[in-house]
Amino acid sequence: MFWVKKLLSQLAMPVPLICLLLLLVFFFWRHRRLARPLLLLALTLLVLLSSVWGSNLLLRPLESSYGVNNQAISGACLVMVLGSGHDDSLAGSATQQLSPVALARLTEGLRQLTLGQDCKLMVSGWNGETNSRSHARVMADAAMELGVAEDKILLLPLARDTIEEAEYAKFQIADAPFRLVTSATHMPRSMQIFTAQGLQPEAAPTDFLAREDYWWRLDARHLLASQRAIHEYLGQLWFKLKQEQDQSEE
Repeated sequence: MFWVKKLLSQLAMPVPLICLLLLLVFFFWRHRRLARPLLLLALTLLVLLSSVWGSNLLLRPLESSYGVNNQAISGACLVMVLGSGHDDSLAGSATQQLSPVALARLTEGLRQLTLGQDCKLMVSGWNGETNSRSHARVMADAAMELGVAEDKILLLPLARDTIEEAEYAKFQIADAPFRLVTSATHMPRSMQIFTAQGLQPEAAPTDFLAREDYWWRLDARHLLASQRAIHEYLGQLWFKLKQEQDQSEE
């Protein structure tokens, strides 16, 4: 089911979807009544999703849900940073092996550590079957390179997605409150998933993507931002359907 979910979500991403529409245009080229609307739809999606106004239209409902968290952490201090990919085939330090998104999340996680006393850092993520080390291990190594003591780091190296991250976190910390760090687009779904597990996360979003730009500029950065927003909307829908199915089976 995990890989089925991944495959289906990829088919709905902008580039595969537009390529599929263009392939259909080629297939139905002699049937102009079918080919023309498909071609128009493909071009419209390409322009809309690669523009700043199109990507921001998708991003802002997600990123406005939770603001930057500068509140001091009182009492027991735990900061959990959700994973987002690495490549351990790259030579160099662990920080260089992290994806830009993972590095942005870790950086915010380390900032959150400074807002409390005697804080611990929890990192998560599996190896994705493409790396020799788990993402949690690389995140931990990167954190140590940036000054975090090894005995202050907890690892969840088997979690493959956000749902599993919440399940493993519940096993580790039960109902203890903690500061949850992830990308601003991902935060609404993450909070839904973690609270559904009976956990007590406090949102600390980072990696905000909604930015101002020239209205006429079409850019691959906007296309990527649109893709991440679409991924989150699909993830929210998947989680809602999963919850409804779980409730119907009880």
